[in-house]
Amino acid sequence: MTRARRWIVLPGLAETAEEFAGVIDLLPESYDVQVVDPWLVPVTASVDELRTATGVDGSEPIGLVGHSIGGLAALRWALTRPTEVDRLVLVDTSLADETGHRLLYPGRIGDRLVRRGLRALGHVGLPALVGPVVRGWLLRMSTETDRDPLHRATVRERYGSPGSWVQFWDELSASWPMAVEVARLLESPVIAPPTVQLVGVGPRSARCHLGPQRVLAARLKAALRTLPDSAHLVHLDRPDAIAKAILAP
Repeated sequence: MTRARRWIVLPGLAETAEEFAGVIDLLPESYDVQVVDPWLVPVTASVDELRTATGVDGSEPIGLVGHSIGGLAALRWALTRPTEVDRLVLVDTSLADETGHRLLYPGRIGDRLVRRGLRALGHVGLPALVGPVVRGWLLRMSTETDRDPLHRATVRERYGSPGSWVQFWDELSASWPMAVEVARLLESPVIAPPTVQLVGVGPRSARCHLGPQRVLAARLKAALRTLPDSAHLVHLDRPDAIAKAILAP
């Protein structure tokens, strides 16, 4: 089996392209790796929008890496374009049953109320005060390393801007109907590329997440690899595990 030399990485909620530099550094220079920047292109955008943003035209097989809600997006891409995706690496992916509450779906009344409240908080400058603190707290809860690869200026710019919380909410709320779509795709006969599923099961990870991950792995006939020295942010804890999955024949 030939290896895909071009890879597209779809990050999770509120993540940055810079966070995957550790993975890219471990890959040969012959690999063309493109990390979608969620601040420019939401990973919850349609497959056609993601293809356009990354310049994928179907002329060459690609590999996909998806983390968290980016994993759902990568899975949707692979299931709807089975001839286009040669390899799939799911990294502590969100699951198809994480469908949220329908009143909070984009355009619904709950979504409009939340967006209005977050815009008001941005207007009074709360993200600038609290955003970097929340970023640090999430890292402590979701990694085993406690190390932030981003410069402080980048953290302030990304997580403290007035519209950042609305942007995070937009992507979170869009992930729920995407999960519904993926669940529907998984109910049909599945044509999936060779798939590796990496799951962090360290002390700071949600152990209850592992059972559903095993169910998904069985549905995709995926190789499931648990990482006891990683939590949810596998790309920060174990970039070597992701690079190994990409390079595996």
